Amino acid sequence: MKFSRTYLLKEISEIVNAEIIGDEDFPVTGINEIHMVEKGDITFVDHPKYYDKALNSNATIVIINKRVEVPEGKALLFSEDPFVAYNKITRKFNPFIAATAAISETAKIGEGTVIQPGVFIGNNVTIGKNCIIHANASLYDGIIIGDDVIIHANTVIGGDAYYFQKREDGYHKMHTCGNVILKNKVEIGALCTIDRGVSGDTIIDEGTKLDNHVQVGHDTHIGKHCLIGAFCAIAGVTIIEDNVLIWAKVSVNKDIVIKEGAVILATSAVDKTLEGGGKVYFGAPAEDVRKKWREMAAIRKLPEIIKKLDL
Repeated sequence: MKFSRTYLLKEISEIVNAEIIGDEDFPVTGINEIHMVEKGDITFVDHPKYYDKALNSNATIVIINKRVEVPEGKALLFSEDPFVAYNKITRKFNPFIAATAAISETAKIGEGTVIQPGVFIGNNVTIGKNCIIHANASLYDGIIIGDDVIIHANTVIGGDAYYFQKREDGYHKMHTCGNVILKNKVEIGALCTIDRGVSGDTIIDEGTKLDNHVQVGHDTHIGKHCLIGAFCAIAGVTIIEDNVLIWAKVSVNKDIVIKEGAVILATSAVDKTLEGGGKVYFGAPAEDVRKKWREMAAIRKLPEIIKKLDL
């Protein structure tokens, strides 16, 4: 999430009551979790396992619960609880604002767009030209939709990221401050759910079509002209490149890439990065379809082999 203006580090430290280690006039332009950070961003780290990753990331400011040497070109905020401090900042700059109407007065809706009965459109939503939003769809605050987009009934765009930290008293939620962007000519089926990014954007690019009952997790990027079948579940921080075909009931794990032109057959489970170029995959875990079918054929012969060997 980028701030509306550049802040000084001392202004940010006052929000979270954290000690500055470094230049208090250091410029701050945004806040992001570790997967999305850019120069000028704040991130946080509260576990020794990830100290080096955070300190060596693109983040300019790191909220940390250990006194360490300040990396060159960065500044630190020392806090006993970086997770809580991070949430205070995101809530400050992206607070929840309750709706006062089914279609917010701050929403921008393009010429020729049709909004069916029962649709909810939140604050500061932008919808392009010639779109159709079918009955009872919910478009949460701030999402951006291009031209010629179709969203079918009961779909939810912009729900919170599924992102929690386990603590002694239960699971604490990371406040979601990212967004969802649907590019031109995207079609989203009925009863789909597309979560906003934790602090970045969930993006579905031009011409991609989703069938019904598809879940897209936070910060996932789906490329151009992809087809995704019904009941697929795509985890967060996943990249699906252009022209990928995913059949029904496929599960896709987080932090992986499905490369351009890959085809994944129905009921598969993807647990690693897959090459594209027209390669076809099947199974759980998904592998080259010819390899998987040979394995299945061999397994079917096992009873006959065992009988012959009198085992």
